[in-house]
Amino acid sequence: MAELLHSPEKLSRAQAELDQVIRKGNLVDESYITCLPYLQAIIKETLRLHPTLPLIPRKSGEELEISGVTVPEGAQVFVNVWAIGRDGTLWEDPNAFMPERFLGSEIDVKGQSFELIPFGGGRRICPGLLLALRMLHMMLGSLLNCFNWKLEGGIEPDEMNMDDKFGLTLQKGQPLRAVPTLV
Repeated sequence: MAELLHSPEKLSRAQAELDQVIRKGNLVDESYITCLPYLQAIIKETLRLHPTLPLIPRKSGEELEISGVTVPEGAQVFVNVWAIGRDGTLWEDPNAFMPERFLGSEIDVKGQSFELIPFGGGRRICPGLLLALRMLHMMLGSLLNCFNWKLEGGIEPDEMNMDDKFGLTLQKGQPLRAVPTLV
């Protein structure tokens, strides 16, 4: 929501897609998700820039070598998902919010595309992945389709603080304060 309010043209595009597919004021049902490619791209781009867990812990099952470094068996390794999502060798303009980069792309968040693994991957992938994806699309889609949004206190989009606060989970440095009005 913060990224969309920070980029009003992307918010308008998402609302136009929702209006075209399900009409303004209607809740997003699970059956609509596949018909909303821009909404899907927004979710992927948000998870790329702001993964819930910035560091995913893993344990080495055997001794192996990665880029010339020997990782002993049983070593605790942390995968920096936040850094992967902002890696300039993987992403064009990595710090910019550009959902369009995922339109027509095969990159997915389900653990097979290692440049985008906000839920982890392999047999230790987050068990709530499928529920989270359904809920994210339905909640964000319904909030965008049923309400118009503006920032509290007359703040302009370019004045928003978009910094992250790191901890066990990733949070906004300054909480988002937005005001909804009915469509």
